Amino acid sequence: MSLRSQLLKGILDGCVLAVIEKEPVYGYELSKKLQEVGLSDVSEGTIYPILLRLQKNGLIKGKMQSSDYGPNRKYYYLTEQGKESLDTIALEWKQIVNPVNSLFKERNIP
Repeated sequence: MSLRSQLLKGILDGCVLAVIEKEPVYGYELSKKLQEVGLSDVSEGTIYPILLRLQKNGLIKGKMQSSDYGPNRKYYYLTEQGKESLDTIALEWKQIVNPVNSLFKERNIP
């Protein structure tokens, strides 16, 4: 497993929660939204186990809804506990990313 994959795995729950916080999404749509922001390593096969775990832990809830484009889809919503968890993840990420960026800021990386 690459270093990028390992780093992403550590923060992916927070990324998923952040997308769901903006609007309810179904699994495939979530995968596409993460790819649109540059997380191209994230596939549907990665997303569904995360969604199941987050739901099991009470951070999101799923609800079947009809779709204009085919069969019903399971949309995911953030719970209150999920919002609190996202706040914690975002704070902890900021406490890591700012010092790391400070260490790397003088490197000339394209």
